[in-house]
Amino acid sequence: MPTDTAPSREGSLEAPTRHPLDWKNPAFYDQGAIDAELERVFDICHGCRRCVSLCQAFPVLFDLVDESATMEVDGVAKSDYAKVVEQCYLCDLCYQTKCPYVPPHAWNVDFPHLMLRAKAARHRRGETGFAAKVLSNTTAVGKLASIPVVANIVNGVNRTRPMRKLLDKTLGVHPDARLPDYHADTARRRLRSLDAPAASDVRADDIKPAGRTRGKVALFATCYCNVSQPQSVEDLALVLRHNGIAVKLIEREVCCGMPKLEFGDLETVAKYKEQNIPVLAAAIRDGWDITAAIPSCVLMFKQELPLMFPDDANVLLVKSHIFDSFEYLWQRHQAGLLKTAFANTLGKVAWHAPCHQRVQNIGPKTRDILALVPGTEVTAIERCSGHDGTYGVRTATYAISRKLAKPVEARITQAAPDHFASDCPMAGAHLAHGMDDHPAAESPISLLRYAYGL
Repeated sequence: MPTDTAPSREGSLEAPTRHPLDWKNPAFYDQGAIDAELERVFDICHGCRRCVSLCQAFPVLFDLVDESATMEVDGVAKSDYAKVVEQCYLCDLCYQTKCPYVPPHAWNVDFPHLMLRAKAARHRRGETGFAAKVLSNTTAVGKLASIPVVANIVNGVNRTRPMRKLLDKTLGVHPDARLPDYHADTARRRLRSLDAPAASDVRADDIKPAGRTRGKVALFATCYCNVSQPQSVEDLALVLRHNGIAVKLIEREVCCGMPKLEFGDLETVAKYKEQNIPVLAAAIRDGWDITAAIPSCVLMFKQELPLMFPDDANVLLVKSHIFDSFEYLWQRHQAGLLKTAFANTLGKVAWHAPCHQRVQNIGPKTRDILALVPGTEVTAIERCSGHDGTYGVRTATYAISRKLAKPVEARITQAAPDHFASDCPMAGAHLAHGMDDHPAAESPISLLRYAYGL
C-alpha cells in the first residue's frame, strides 16, 4: 500500500459516492493509463485484502502478487492484469460492502468500474470473442426462443449430452452447467391474455400513493423472465393487483444492457438505453412507477445507466421511479396499504439475497415481506451464488462458479427449509443445480402469491 503519500482516512466513514463513468472520453480507453490505474488500485488491494472472500478476482490478484519475484504488485507482469479483470463480474459488492477506500476517500478506489474500463478497452480493440457476443445478446435469443418450434428445439438441445458437448466447443458453454428452459408462452403473452393484471381492473379512486410509490406499476418484463421465467412476472402482476395497485406492461422493451455491460460493450448498452429509456420515461410521466422481477435489470436503470449518462434527464427520471419489487411492496406496507390476510403459511424459507439486490442499499425487503406471513421463518443468506449471468455457464469459469456456490448451498441445506428462494432466478437455478434440486429453487414473489392463495 502506498504509505509514503497516504492521505488521511478522514471522511472514509462517510457514505460511498460514485463518480460518473467517463466512457465517452478517448482517454478512457488508453491502455497505458488503464495499466497505471490498475497497478495503483491493485497495490491498495494487496495491502488491504478485505475482499478476498467475495469473488475470484481478488484471490487471483493476491496469488499473482505472492508468487511474483518481489511479492509486491510491481513484480506482477502487466500482461497478467487481464487475469484479474476476467474474473470480475461487476457484482459491486466490494465497492458497496467491503472497501474502506471508495470515494469520498482520497484514494478513490472503484474496483468494479476500473474492471469495466479495462473490459471496455478490450472490447473496443475487438478482443471480445464470438461466444461472448452471442451469449450476451439476450434480446436476439429471446426473440428466437419465443417461437414455439424454436423453443422446443432449443430445450431439447439443452438436455442432450452430445449437443451440450457441441455447445461447449462452439460457444464455450460447460456441458454440466444448467441452462434455462425457454417458453413460447412468454410473460408478455400471458399478461396480455390475462384479465387480472389489466390496468383497468383497479379503479382510479382506489389508487393511493404511499412513500415514493404512486400505486400504479408498469412492469419491465426483462428478456430473461419473459422467455425463461414467465410465471414470476405473472405472479408479480397478480400480487400487485391483489394489493390495489394498477398494473400494466411496458409497451415495448429490449434488454436492459447488463449482459453487454459485463463484457464492456458500452456502445450496445447505449443503443439499448436509447430504446428503453424514452418508453419508461413516458410511462413515468403518465403516472406509472416501474419495477421488474430481476434485481439486475432494476440495478441497471437505478445505477449503471445514470453513471453512464449523468446529464440525461430521462435516465435520471427513470432512476427515481424504478423499484425492486419487494422494495415497492414494503413501502406500501409501511403506509398500511399491503394486505396481510394470508391463506397459506410458508414454514421455513431459505432466502438467498443476490448481489445486484444487496448493492441497491434497500435492505432485506424480500425477507421482511415474507416474514409477514404467519408461521413463516426466513433464513437470510447474503453471499454470492457465483452465477452472474454467463459466468456460471461458461466453460472457462464454471468450476470456479461452483466453488463460489458451495458455501451458499451448505447454508441452504443446513437450514432444512420447506422452500428455497432467490430474487435472481439465475442464481436460484444455479444453487439448486448444485443441490440436485433438493430443494428446488422458487421465486419469492411466487411464494407470496401462494401465501395469498391467489
